[in-house]
Amino acid sequence: MQKKAVVLLSGGLDSVTVLAMAQAQGYECFALSFNYGQRNKAELQAGEKIAADYDVVRKVVSLDLGSIGGSALTDAEIAVPQTLGAGIPVTYVPARNTVFLSLALGWAEVLHAQDIFIGVNAVDYSGYPDCRPEFIAAFETLANVATKASVEGEPFKIHTPLIYLSKAEIIARGTSLGVDYRQTVSCYSANENGEACGTCDACRLRKTGFLTAGIEDSTRYAI
Repeated sequence: MQKKAVVLLSGGLDSVTVLAMAQAQGYECFALSFNYGQRNKAELQAGEKIAADYDVVRKVVSLDLGSIGGSALTDAEIAVPQTLGAGIPVTYVPARNTVFLSLALGWAEVLHAQDIFIGVNAVDYSGYPDCRPEFIAAFETLANVATKASVEGEPFKIHTPLIYLSKAEIIARGTSLGVDYRQTVSCYSANENGEACGTCDACRLRKTGFLTAGIEDSTRYAI
């Protein structure tokens, strides 16, 4: 019987790479996206197209992380930075990956899927604490003491295939799997057409990744 996996799919470069990797490993994938109050909905729209292209069931869960604020991605009063500063940037969304993984865990349990894939990265990233290996290990431990499935002998595994890869390595890996990065949206300030600003931290990492990988950057830029 084909193993099932829940894959967190934002519509960005990393998440589509993870989806392609999970499918290549033979998993029947179920994509989970979140309308969490983010100011930029272009990535969410990209996720819809990606799920259709990969022929996977996609569930969109609506949350309102914007109601607690604290992030430039959910609060219009906080400007998206155009340069990388010291410390954890204001684009960090409090508790986002904890909430996302908790809901992925719930759906996985319902689906009788023991595998959850998430595209966190601890190399070319913005310093978010919930993208580190320590966080993933802690959450996996929680998942395996907090669920009926694990207590009854079906433990969960949180897969992070990108966690030690550079952005260039991620792009190269995805390209080898046939990923079309033109349809992905990584920009923190993408316009309603999904065109990237080209200057935010996410755009900077993406640009550098394509350049270092020696692969043409097919990103749609507004400027």
